[in-house]
Amino acid sequence: MKALVTGATGFIGSRLVRELARQGMEVRSLILPGEPAGHIRDYTTDIRRGNLDEPQSLKGLLKGIDLVFHLAARVTDWGSRQAFYRPILDGTRNLLEESREKGARFVYVSSIAACGLGRHLKGMRESDEACMSGVPYNDAKLEAERIVRSFHDQGLVNAVIVRPANVTGPGSVWVRDIVDRFKGLFVPLLDHGRYSASLVYVDNLVSGLVLAGTRPRAVGNTYHLRDDWDVTWKRYLTDLGAMMGKRPGFSIPFSLAWTLGALSEKILTPLNIRPPITRLTAAIMGRDNDVDTTKARTELGWDTHVSYEQALAEIRAWVDDYLRYE
Repeated sequence: MKALVTGATGFIGSRLVRELARQGMEVRSLILPGEPAGHIRDYTTDIRRGNLDEPQSLKGLLKGIDLVFHLAARVTDWGSRQAFYRPILDGTRNLLEESREKGARFVYVSSIAACGLGRHLKGMRESDEACMSGVPYNDAKLEAERIVRSFHDQGLVNAVIVRPANVTGPGSVWVRDIVDRFKGLFVPLLDHGRYSASLVYVDNLVSGLVLAGTRPRAVGNTYHLRDDWDVTWKRYLTDLGAMMGKRPGFSIPFSLAWTLGALSEKILTPLNIRPPITRLTAAIMGRDNDVDTTKARTELGWDTHVSYEQALAEIRAWVDDYLRYE
């Protein structure tokens, strides 16, 4: 089987490429022109350079491909609407156009953000209605899902949509950014950190992506992937902080964090300055986002095979190196 991976050099993509190669698949990786690829070269049989914003650079990309994993996106908590919509929505549309009627299974890696972060999502199932939230990353992901679903319903691609929870692991955004904040003044809690951190460890996620790409009954379905760890934000931030001899600081109410995020984004984003707090961060850390994962567990046979304690050990090793060589 031949698989195409977009975003192959990224945190999740590089782990996925390695796992696909381990399972005996031939892997074609799409990476940006000039992007370093040394860390995936041993697991990739074919490296293609192109830009999802430029349809011409995607010509012939699907030739001989049986399976597409579309991960490439802007992954951060701040930026203009255009900065999110161009790579997430327009890029997905361009890749779908290149994939139409090629026969490959198209696994779109979305996010629980597409459900509409900013409200409590605890217990939300894949069949429940997702909604726009006004946060560019959330809304771009949801609109991209709708385009993927439209192509599938028209019989143009065989699509599967996967919505990961907050992906953690060595070098993840939810490790690196928090460590960087701990190096500054403080890392606050939202609503006393009492809500679940709604995490999924990168290797657990990758196993779910492979199942979504290979299980026959997955086609046409959407799946939530979230580990069954009982870990609140207070515990997670305390555990990360302990690796640096730090502790999370005072608590901010969710409503205040959301308001401050909206104001900071409005003032600082046009100046290309990263806001100190954003609505996306407030929605992730200040609401309960434990979406239901029954469907993935029953239909795909997916489960959590890396424990929280094992994950922390790997994260700690990465943090030690990151602080040593920064």
